[in-house]
Amino acid sequence: MGEQQSGSEAVEHHEVIVIGAGVAGIYALHRLREIGVDVVVLEAGEDAGGTWFWNRYPGCRFDSESYTYGYSFSEELLEEWHWKERFSPQPENLRYLQHVVEKFGLRNGMRFNQQLQKAGWNDETRRWHLSLGSGDTMTCDLLLPAIGLLSAPTLPRYEGQQDFTGQSFHTYHWPKDPIDMSELRVAVVGTGATGVQIIPAIAENVKSLHVFQRRPNWCAPLRNGPISDDEMAEIRSRYDEIFARCAETPGGFIHGPDDRSFHDADVSERLELWEWLYEQPGFGIWLANFREVLMEEDANAELSAFIANKIRERVNDPVVAEKLIPKDHGFGVQRVPMETNYFEAYNRDNVTLVDISEEPIDRIVAEGIKTSADTYEFDLIIYATGFDAITGAFDRIEFIGKDGRRLRDEWEKGPRTYLGVQVEGFPNLVMLAGPQGASVSTNFPRAIETSVDWAADLISHMRDNDLRTIECTREAQDDWVQEVENLYGMVLLRNARGWFTGYNSNVDGRDVKRHVIYNGGAPRYRKKLEKSVADNYDGFVLT
Repeated sequence: MGEQQSGSEAVEHHEVIVIGAGVAGIYALHRLREIGVDVVVLEAGEDAGGTWFWNRYPGCRFDSESYTYGYSFSEELLEEWHWKERFSPQPENLRYLQHVVEKFGLRNGMRFNQQLQKAGWNDETRRWHLSLGSGDTMTCDLLLPAIGLLSAPTLPRYEGQQDFTGQSFHTYHWPKDPIDMSELRVAVVGTGATGVQIIPAIAENVKSLHVFQRRPNWCAPLRNGPISDDEMAEIRSRYDEIFARCAETPGGFIHGPDDRSFHDADVSERLELWEWLYEQPGFGIWLANFREVLMEEDANAELSAFIANKIRERVNDPVVAEKLIPKDHGFGVQRVPMETNYFEAYNRDNVTLVDISEEPIDRIVAEGIKTSADTYEFDLIIYATGFDAITGAFDRIEFIGKDGRRLRDEWEKGPRTYLGVQVEGFPNLVMLAGPQGASVSTNFPRAIETSVDWAADLISHMRDNDLRTIECTREAQDDWVQEVENLYGMVLLRNARGWFTGYNSNVDGRDVKRHVIYNGGAPRYRKKLEKSVADNYDGFVLT
């Protein structure tokens, strides 16, 4: 750490500043310290944990197997940590991340309650100049955003939200103190992945629950369960095998596509596979299926019909069941929420589904929610209305590159990056989980270990060769953006209206398709990173 003079004030300077103390930021601090880098992490929250610090709503948990989500960099950590559930809940996940922070002595490298408001590149000093919400300023040689994919919550744009006299909040801002909902009339607005988790988790603990659904989601059973001491010991014995499996699958999970062709299997063989996958824990029904179901309309329609029938079997009221079956996209075209008794929640007498595609919300009123047909009275309104995903956290910080260029302006019509790690015109800004990289569309910790290791190797290379700046070229960026766009054309995801295609009706300018994720799979992405390095950082200019 050093100080530089700015007028009469001393400005704190570091070689590297990481923004965000979540999964990526924690590992980045550890990895960079290992190679002797002067690094500090700035975190807007009051403690480490990222998404697992902020999202504390009932039902919040992993949807990837716990033992594939933890860090792989330390054998000692792998040996000592016992995952208690196949899909670990938020409190345990936060304990895990804070255990990592304490075990590796990382807390003294983190600054909490430090909201980055503005980061500007100075061509003369060849440094990033940071302005924090506290009024402090800092500088660094390299700036590494690790600000998360789903860290910019969005509220719906209904009039009168401030008029409601009860309690209301976005799930991202769930209160720390427990809420006794046993005598409360509760509304949940939204049935995305968060809503799918929270609705069954609170249904039996509230006086009444009304679910306001705009568009239904395809969901599949999570099938969570405890992990015994014996099973955990067996998992530890094959961690190498588990992580090797994650490294070879497109999504970075233990689930990889079936090697057979959909067209080579007859109807009975398809149904046999689907029945088996539907009974398995986790993402298998989505990611261990025939490849064609995510690429071809007819194959996807057949699988979607299978899942639709499963929903009809689980929901007693056939009218409600049909409302819960998506009609505007096929199964797996958008990220599949994993659920526990979600559909069964609608069989309860105290749960009511309000389909706002038929009965739109007019406004929020003092007593609750007014629709085109009725006024519903509530004591608590929970907004499970999602995030300005992937680019939203970047847009909320004023990143200013060369010649006064603003990142949010550069990305107004969609992000433009090279390899998801850099943006032309923004030297020394190295994104650890940026748009159009693999971390967006794969098992997050598996992907961020790749991106953090790449960034650490880059910094070592720059130090060893006395290099001060790195910036991708416009040509390399244009080529990468085109590749990302072409990959969308190969999968049915191209037709989706969700955060994988950059849509969000709660945000201005997010009602058009944006190419925000890399659909080539984690193995292919790693090879792209490796090839660039092997070709003397092809696509980048280092000076």
